[in-house]
Amino acid sequence: MSRLYLDWNATTPLRAEAKAAMLAAMEVVGNPSSVHAEGRAAKAMMERARAQVAAALGAEGADVVFTSGATEAAALACAGRGLDCAAVEHEAVSAWCSGDLRVDSAGRVMVQDPARTALQLANSETGVMQELPAGLAVSDLTQAFGKVAFAFNWLGCEMGLVSAHKLGGPKGIGALVVKQGVEVPPQLRGGGQEMGRRAGTENLIGIAGFAAAAEAAARDLANGVWDEVAEIRNILELELSAGANETISVGNGVARLPNTLCLIAPGWKGETQVMAMDLAGFAVSAGSACSSGKVRASRVLLAMGLDEALAGQAIRVSIGPGVTKDDVGRFAKAWTAAYARARSRAA
Repeated sequence: MSRLYLDWNATTPLRAEAKAAMLAAMEVVGNPSSVHAEGRAAKAMMERARAQVAAALGAEGADVVFTSGATEAAALACAGRGLDCAAVEHEAVSAWCSGDLRVDSAGRVMVQDPARTALQLANSETGVMQELPAGLAVSDLTQAFGKVAFAFNWLGCEMGLVSAHKLGGPKGIGALVVKQGVEVPPQLRGGGQEMGRRAGTENLIGIAGFAAAAEAAARDLANGVWDEVAEIRNILELELSAGANETISVGNGVARLPNTLCLIAPGWKGETQVMAMDLAGFAVSAGSACSSGKVRASRVLLAMGLDEALAGQAIRVSIGPGVTKDDVGRFAKAWTAAYARARSRAA
């Protein structure tokens, strides 16, 4: 039986629209900074892509600064600003902030000073959504972009971070979205590209793929595709709970991403679960892809008040369009059987 990919929050399959756009961009010879016809053609393609990304984000009128990904965008937005954040933030953000904001047991962050705070819209491990306060300095929109409806212009934050490979685009391209009038000192200096905020010749191939993926993702969202994904996730959640009623579903009862299930299996280590499911033909993770290779309890779950033992017994199952009821049923059956074996060995 073929493998089943259930780690969409780590990265998504490349969309056909993105691949086609990237192949077309490969035929464009010019440098977007050159003034001759070839350069102007490259520049025009890039600016069309910038407008597509802005439209998909609901960020018309804001500046979309292309970067190598959300990690670079986080550095550009947060470095040297003395921002506060919570331990539930992705490490790309928390590396630049003072992570001492309080988190409740449901994963919601208590913001004290929005103008000095970085706060994600959705958590990559638990799927828990935050209510962003007006005047927020920075928001990591990476996991929410393309999965839930929002408009940057209505969020009330100064800057937002996004990444293409979380919504069907290529890896290695992302953007910082900046409200007009907000100053962003460059971290990379040189030729003054990207409105003077990020020097270096732009990755036109990646940008074209990003834009096509963003446009397709916005269309899917409008057509209710992610409502269907949420139904499949809920079926999976029920089947796993029925098969092992001692499990803990993190974030159940608060607003979550439609595709994300963070499941704690008491007595069964998260990394052991991941290996067992991999051998059974299923790709899941033990947390954020950027930190899941490190054998330690999830700092997100620790911040939510779980003890270290339980926080180390969690896995994340994140699905996407095309994952069916039969698919998640097959996973639930395999996982439940493996958990029963693990408990019998521990008895």
